[in-house]
Amino acid sequence: MNMKKALSLMLVVFFVVSLMLVVGCEPAEEPEPEPEEPEEEVEEPEPDEEEEVGPVRWTIASGWVAGVYYPISGAMSRVAYENMDNISLTAEASGASVANARLIGTKDAELAILQNDIAYYAYNGIEMYEDEAVPEMRGFFTLYPEHCQIVASADAGIENPGDLAGKDVAVGPLGSGTEANAVQILEAYDLTFDDLGSVERITASEAADFLRDGRIDAAFFTVGLGAAAIEEVAIVKDVEIVTIDDDKIDWLIETYPYYSKEVIPADTYSGVPESTTVAVLAMVVGHADLSEDLAYEFTSNIFENIDTIHGAHERGTLITLDTALEGMPIELHPGAERYFQEQGLVD
Repeated sequence: MNMKKALSLMLVVFFVVSLMLVVGCEPAEEPEPEPEEPEEEVEEPEPDEEEEVGPVRWTIASGWVAGVYYPISGAMSRVAYENMDNISLTAEASGASVANARLIGTKDAELAILQNDIAYYAYNGIEMYEDEAVPEMRGFFTLYPEHCQIVASADAGIENPGDLAGKDVAVGPLGSGTEANAVQILEAYDLTFDDLGSVERITASEAADFLRDGRIDAAFFTVGLGAAAIEEVAIVKDVEIVTIDDDKIDWLIETYPYYSKEVIPADTYSGVPESTTVAVLAMVVGHADLSEDLAYEFTSNIFENIDTIHGAHERGTLITLDTALEGMPIELHPGAERYFQEQGLVD
């Protein structure tokens, strides 16, 4: 084969191969995609109409751990734990009456135990609460008497509060309920602190020490009968509880309606004779915003399980349904009021 024929044959072969490559490189026709089936809607589970809710947490402010308020409030906490599914009640130690009224006002406590005279002051914005009234405080029930006890050295020549003139006297801490009681009892005898020889604003335990050591002639205590601080003095020193005259008691009750007349039996303290005085009442208060239904449940369960309260402290035995509204100085909480209406104690 000559050169020209060979070259022509090669060109033909190249053309044929090129044509095959071009045809083979055209993209194949893609099949049309099948229509997608719609996704099935997944139904979200509907929430329960009423979710299970735990108990409402309340705090009850009491007093010093060594006092009476604390074990009484602890017993109330126990009643709640054993009988109330809707309330979890925690007893908290505190500075007692004056501080407890303020805790209600700031809503740092839902309930509190305090003296009924302090509740009256706070509710009406008088005495130590002139600038911080707590009108939203409501009463639940009263508990037991707290006697105003003027303990004097037997050799101090003090037969009635009028004889405190010129004497060295402890009147309770500044701004305390005891101090307010001292002011009012002295007022019944036309005396003020300025008429005393000296005024000591100290705690009950400090007053007991001062009496025992002879640094003061007398001391005011507003506490339940059988107070340890007074007994500790009585067992080592001759003392007496100063009697308040009947006409002065009548004046005090008329002027300050939260007072009641009380007798302190002989030998309540070692070797101390009988005396007559006035008393305020310990009571339970709460904030007006508390649920009426929960307040009703709390009040009813306390009195339906009163044996638990009676077993907490000797003073607890004085807490009864019959006396639950004695000395009530402020408006009742609607929940407590509903319970007492059912018991026929209020209209």
